Amino acid sequence: MKQMNAMSNLPRMHVSLYVSNLTDTVAFYDQFFGQQSEKTMPGYAKYILEKPALIISFVENAERVRSNFGHLGFQVESAERLESLLNVAREKQLVEKEEIGTNCCYANQDKFWVSDPDGHQWEVYYFNHDTTFNDPHFENASADACCMPPKAEKKRIKLSDLNTATCEPNSGCC
Repeated sequence: MKQMNAMSNLPRMHVSLYVSNLTDTVAFYDQFFGQQSEKTMPGYAKYILEKPALIISFVENAERVRSNFGHLGFQVESAERLESLLNVAREKQLVEKEEIGTNCCYANQDKFWVSDPDGHQWEVYYFNHDTTFNDPHFENASADACCMPPKAEKKRIKLSDLNTATCEPNSGCC
């Protein structure tokens, strides 16, 4: 357990992703992060975010881009902060999907999704409370529907949709 505590004191997380077109990637992340890259070199760009503490770099190498690796995300501290970020992302036309009150990964969350030019998916979410099952509110109840929207899907889940197309507890969804 001491190792986990030591890990939580690390100053910043680093992520590196392979991308197929650095110019498109930098244009996307300049908008999504709201800042320009800290360093841009041939085939390489790096962003340093202060809050959350993250260093993320992009290496242009189309052959190494992988699909279905999962997703990346940011948890925000309040529903108001989520709404503020969502409004900015809407203005920049980055939002692919919005979900309010969705049960995913055994937590009830409000969230929105964006995807970069290579399909790396990001969720920005507010954690409402823990749940005992997943209920992604997708039309498709298959396990691949949970937690990650298809790349080109643009859909807003409304509160009125909360009682439709759900996964049953222990169904293996997500």
